[in-house]
Amino acid sequence: MRGDTVILTSRLPEALVDEIRKVATVVLGDHPAKAMRRDEVLAHLRDATAIINQNELKIDAALLDAAPHLRLVANAAAGFDNMDVAAMRERAVIGTNCPDAYSADTATHTVGLLLALTRRLIEADAYVRSGRWQAEGWMPGGRWDGVSLAGKRYGVVGYGAIGRQVAQRVRAFGMDVSHHSPTDTGEEGWLPLDELLATSDVVGLHCPLNTSTRHLIDAQRLERMKQGAILINVARGPVVKNDDLVAALESGHLGGAGLDVFEFEPLVPEALFAMSNVVLSPHMAGCTVESRQSAWRLCVDNVLAVLDGRPAKTPAFMP
Repeated sequence: MRGDTVILTSRLPEALVDEIRKVATVVLGDHPAKAMRRDEVLAHLRDATAIINQNELKIDAALLDAAPHLRLVANAAAGFDNMDVAAMRERAVIGTNCPDAYSADTATHTVGLLLALTRRLIEADAYVRSGRWQAEGWMPGGRWDGVSLAGKRYGVVGYGAIGRQVAQRVRAFGMDVSHHSPTDTGEEGWLPLDELLATSDVVGLHCPLNTSTRHLIDAQRLERMKQGAILINVARGPVVKNDDLVAALESGHLGGAGLDVFEFEPLVPEALFAMSNVVLSPHMAGCTVESRQSAWRLCVDNVLAVLDGRPAKTPAFMP
């Protein structure tokens, strides 16, 4: 009988790898600090039963056709927009994700972006490090005045686990919160999207990427936002059209942006680099030691369950 083979596109803690090795052959990339390239993965797919990846590997028809024994793809991420769901279902391949592993830390990172923007922390840090503060001394007249969050409105777009935890955190600053999801939640604060955009001082994107949210925020929707409002995106890059966002910032219509994800990442519009009212991070909102370990643990549990003939613990979808 053919033995099972599990491909790990990124290195997991050795103790978890050993758990898989007890029941299957493990295939690892050549570079401990880098994810396996697609061509490396393709070279091992013929015997693969399962794949664990970080959401960086596109699971499309071409890859699936090269993996006749594949039964499971486990994403160590909340999203699964890298998976062609229809193609996987057609081939009886299960997709799993980690829906809650990163929620709390992504919400906290969101608040970090918001504070960095409204209190000008990145700009102030660079000023102190440059030696200018020592040379110029204390300056009256509000040189470093930020913006208070108390009494402002935060509009949550995507009221799932992350969006709800962001709402909880910003209320602690005295912010009012409204939210939008595709259907009325029946909870206080739900608004149609256009009304939320028009009435929020800060709009946070916390929704999944799918056909209805791709380019959800474009030139028209940015124009509906309040003059001087802040946009935060910790969802997925293609939820926002890069060029339209840059134009709204350059015109002064938007007061700032906190961006952890980008439409064509890791490519970032060069115009953003010179903007002091923009804070950038490299798709790391949920990244903590604890969240990563939780996600890896869940991926391994999903793989072990499926290889043993048991149901996956956190299926994003089933065949």
